[in-house]
Amino acid sequence: MPSSSTVVLLALVFASVGAFAQSESSASVPGARRIELSPDGTPFVAEIAVSAGLSTSLYFDSELMRDGIELEGRERFTLVDIGQATLRLVPSSRVIPGEHFRLVVRFKDGAAPVSASFLLQVHPAKAEPVIEVYRGKRTLETYQQEVREVRAELERCRNERSRLEAEHEAPAGLAGLLSTGTLDKDGVAGRVVTKDILLSSGNALEATSVITYRAKRAVAVVVTLTTKAGVQPWNSKGATLRSRSGAELQVLRIWLQPSRPLDKTSSIVVEAEAPEAGIQGPFSLKLWEDGPRTITLGNVTFP
Repeated sequence: MPSSSTVVLLALVFASVGAFAQSESSASVPGARRIELSPDGTPFVAEIAVSAGLSTSLYFDSELMRDGIELEGRERFTLVDIGQATLRLVPSSRVIPGEHFRLVVRFKDGAAPVSASFLLQVHPAKAEPVIEVYRGKRTLETYQQEVREVRAELERCRNERSRLEAEHEAPAGLAGLLSTGTLDKDGVAGRVVTKDILLSSGNALEATSVITYRAKRAVAVVVTLTTKAGVQPWNSKGATLRSRSGAELQVLRIWLQPSRPLDKTSSIVVEAEAPEAGIQGPFSLKLWEDGPRTITLGNVTFP
């Protein structure tokens, strides 16, 4: 009798084998996203996340017709680099989260499908860095790689479930931190980094205080925001902590303290996983909410 994980794994593989429209599957480069085009030209528009100042590169297995590239709002991209079989895009700071731009590429050989359409969705902080687009048939190796990646994802989900179950069953307070291994005998180190922070000119609110903390397995940033007169209070939806190399820490949770009417301030706590004690930074912290407002703080370091 196969296990439930095996059943899920096989179902995912067979589902992708039987797909007849444009589909997505594992890529040849780890961390990249793979999109496959149906040879019968079945209409399908793949959505791709882009973000201001971040690069998104599309790699094709066929040569492009360079003068056949159509990009809606092209003037709002600081870079549109068209290669023989590549396309690199960098949106400018003029794009607004929630906006979308239609992208159409055409292939030089005239074989089916003759073109591909994409919808570029502007995200406040995240962009898909590498997209691989294929028109040909998949090889056995790509299916084998997909199985390996699905297994890795299943293992990641098991580990995440175990972590959540351990947190749920743990006692509250200091005892809970000790029981889950978040805290050890060295306790929690803190650092006031307000004066070191580099503020983005486009920030929606003013950050009046920034304090960072480190425990055994996690780091946290506490940002105190001041709401100006007539401005709506902040409502956090997401956050990223990105190093200079582009690597991101896994954000575990975000907690927003309700705004205090008297002094018009509120605090945001961003906790992230930090398995390596040597992770200190600097990092760029980006916060966003539902809507166009974002907050970016540079040079965030940890104790």
